[in-house]
Amino acid sequence: MKVFSEFAEKKIMIAGGAGFLGKHCVQAFIDGGAKAENITVPRSRDFDLRDRSAVHALLEKEQPQIVVNLAAKTGGIGSNQRYPASYFYDNLMIGVNLIEACRQHSVEKFVNIGTVCSYPKIVDVPFVEEDLWNGYPEETNAPYGIAKKAIMVYGEAAFRQYGFNNINLLLTNAYGPGDDFHESTSHVIPAIIKKIMKAKDDNAPSIEAWGDGSPSRDFIYIEDAAEAIVLATALHNDPMPINLGAGKEISIKELLETLVELLEYDGDIAWDTTKPNGQPRRLLDTTKAINSFGFHSKTPFHEGLKKTIEWYLKHRDNVDNLAPKFVFSK
Repeated sequence: MKVFSEFAEKKIMIAGGAGFLGKHCVQAFIDGGAKAENITVPRSRDFDLRDRSAVHALLEKEQPQIVVNLAAKTGGIGSNQRYPASYFYDNLMIGVNLIEACRQHSVEKFVNIGTVCSYPKIVDVPFVEEDLWNGYPEETNAPYGIAKKAIMVYGEAAFRQYGFNNINLLLTNAYGPGDDFHESTSHVIPAIIKKIMKAKDDNAPSIEAWGDGSPSRDFIYIEDAAEAIVLATALHNDPMPINLGAGKEISIKELLETLVELLEYDGDIAWDTTKPNGQPRRLLDTTKAINSFGFHSKTPFHEGLKKTIEWYLKHRDNVDNLAPKFVFSK
């Protein structure tokens, strides 16, 4: 990665830096020129970012110059359906508290990571940033998507009213080594990998898949996503949303068939059409990211999947037994 000298002495705080994307972002910032000793990764056990006073205490303690907000409560379709209010409230409070506290503590730059889930359920493909408000998000994850969109709106408002320097990056589905493989919170790629491996272990004649396989997704390899965030932090200065994706579309059916082949499973796929499909299509137009800070996703999808599988097989005994990665508000 290009080395940015302006990172050399900056104090950078990465909220959510201990998570899947966060760990890769910490390394990407170091690769980009930041000093490891100047990077702070707050932990939720010490600072509950849903609590305004806790966020102020954190900033008073660390005095960061750049804050990257990767902190989020995320999960698959099933988890979003079970806890819609928690997905809305927890994510909204984390983002709004961070922006307001960073503004009051004179943070030089705030980097907010949004989500493709904020886009309308039905919108022209590929998604362009101007279409973000042209409809309601897909119902199964709308509370999460709307909360993340509201955080972006607050950032834009803080820029207009106070001149607070912040950027808003809309990230597509990320995957790769270190992904969340827990049954209750995992997204589609780790969930499928885990399901196939269990079927192999049990000599099961088939695996069950949700929906009919027709929806499509745009998946970005985790190291590419982290590099994009570093590039945007260094080079982008506009609060209006900007897409981060791989710019390639694959159906869930093709994804599952690819993983079956890579994992050498010879059973059948049983599609349960009583289960929701989720959003019909997802593909982000990345023209603005290319033009604004020169980001191109570079990891071929098959290569990224192989690296993800290799990591899972190596760490399987540990990740299979992990507890859910967060606790919802009560």
